[in-house]
Amino acid sequence: MRIVLLMFALFNFTYFAQQSDSLLSNGEKHLKNIRMLTNGGENAEAYLSFDEDKLIFQSTVDNLKCDQIFTMDIDGSNKKLVSTGKGRTTCAYFLPGDSTILYASTHLANAECPAPPDRSKGYVWKLYDSFDIFFADADGSNVRRITDSPGYDAEATVSPKGDKIIFTSTRDNDPELYVMDIDGKNQERLTHHKGYDGGAFFSLDGTKIVYRASSPKTVNDLKDYDELVKEGLVRPTALEIYTMDANGNNNKQITNFGKASFAPFFHPDGKRIIFSSNINSKNNRMNFDLYMINIDGTGLEQITFNESFDGFPMFTKDGKRLVFASNRYNKGTNDTNIFIADWVD
Repeated sequence: MRIVLLMFALFNFTYFAQQSDSLLSNGEKHLKNIRMLTNGGENAEAYLSFDEDKLIFQSTVDNLKCDQIFTMDIDGSNKKLVSTGKGRTTCAYFLPGDSTILYASTHLANAECPAPPDRSKGYVWKLYDSFDIFFADADGSNVRRITDSPGYDAEATVSPKGDKIIFTSTRDNDPELYVMDIDGKNQERLTHHKGYDGGAFFSLDGTKIVYRASSPKTVNDLKDYDELVKEGLVRPTALEIYTMDANGNNNKQITNFGKASFAPFFHPDGKRIIFSSNINSKNNRMNFDLYMINIDGTGLEQITFNESFDGFPMFTKDGKRLVFASNRYNKGTNDTNIFIADWVD
């Protein structure tokens, strides 16, 4: 009987190892033991709690018409809706101690999902003026608003040091990065550059910030940008990766690909950045992969090779695991799911 049980255990281990390996694409040498944590719907921007036992993410699933915020355990179990279920939400994060979360939502303006962006103008993102940032208890209760300015306030993330929150706002008529104290007070502008600045994250030691930005340079680009921003729209087809000090000094452009590079995140060593880009895509929008680059712009390396979408990467603090979103293994649908994998340096 014991031999049978051992054989059964070995069979199960081999089966699930094969299942895990089947989620990898050829060439993904930095990933192993990949696991799919969600199964169906549009799931993205999954970020770890401070104790790294949970993930908070946005999802359009089941009967939802637009994104709401959920939490789940690190193994994909115990999924819970923690936003109001009203309006549209985005960009959630845990605060130190993991008893409080933050996210952006439009629910105060309207309980219904806001209208999608006008795609007659091409592929554009909508920076809804009705987005504000909210705190809530980790179970979704006790929701309180922490931004109350004209325009878009969203894309907030928290420093691993637990002292600052960085976010994007159009309160000064251009999408810029702002920082505030961990309690939401002392909101100050960090960037002063023409173009969209957003999707920012702190380095593990809290001294650096990495973010995505557009920098319109030609007369036509500037005209197009100005016209879109007036309507709360951004064309994300040419985004580059930038870094700066936590106080906004030493702003540096890291990439110069002329493509859509976004979702940057520091490796815990502080010397490398992982990000998503369509650098090698033949049809621009459709094929995004993860890439790694040194903070001086050298040493570009492709990490994922899935021929659809890989994005929103986040390392655990020890650098041993990577969380990301992907269209892989979606059984012919357009689903985006959350994955976690062991990282191999």
